[in-house]
Amino acid sequence: MKRVLLGMLTPSSNTALEPITQAMVGGLPDVTAHFSRFKVTEIALSDSALAQFDDSEILRAAELLAHAKVNCIGWNGTSSGWLGFERDVKLCERITAATGIAATTSMLALNEILETTGVERLGYVTPYRDDVQQKILANYESIGIGCAGERHLRLQDNFSFAEVTPEEIEEMTLAVAKDRPQAIAIICTNLRAAPLTEKLERATGLPVYDTIATVVWKSLILAGVDVKRVTGWGSLFQEVG
Repeated sequence: MKRVLLGMLTPSSNTALEPITQAMVGGLPDVTAHFSRFKVTEIALSDSALAQFDDSEILRAAELLAHAKVNCIGWNGTSSGWLGFERDVKLCERITAATGIAATTSMLALNEILETTGVERLGYVTPYRDDVQQKILANYESIGIGCAGERHLRLQDNFSFAEVTPEEIEEMTLAVAKDRPQAIAIICTNLRAAPLTEKLERATGLPVYDTIATVVWKSLILAGVDVKRVTGWGSLFQEVG
């Protein structure tokens, strides 16, 4: 059996995405996930916070993943949600130019899913500050996707996002569902939301797209793996080709 190696770029203070990603591909004996970190400790719009996402730092982490001969490299993070989606497009181009390896990101994968499924009214669940949330909503408005319900927690410290309880995530998601969006996006790769996806989809009757799941979905596609082999993690893997 040929091994498939998924490379993931990881915020340094993130404690959720690695165990969740490993669990997500745990039923695929030929697939393993491998991680490279760079410094991210806060999510805000200050110069110091934005400087964390400088491409040179991310590229250094990507080059380390290339040493492991991974099949693809995914930026398992959501920064282009507030920085602008074109940042991720350029980042992927630079990663591939530097390493020769196909690249994707949580947000570019999410946007592809939304386009594929025809979502024009999206619900949002995040842990972010008011100003960061508004940037995300504005960036989606700019590509024709309106806000149909949102909840956010006004947190800034990246480590704290993983301390948000499953009960809080469920409460926010159910509240957003009352505004009847076409789908709900849980945007943050340090929220422990992905294991709740199937429960939330049953409760709301809506597709729920978590940004840890979106980058795994696209990474598997880039690596030539049938995403329907991933079971128990929501409609994304079973219904979006």
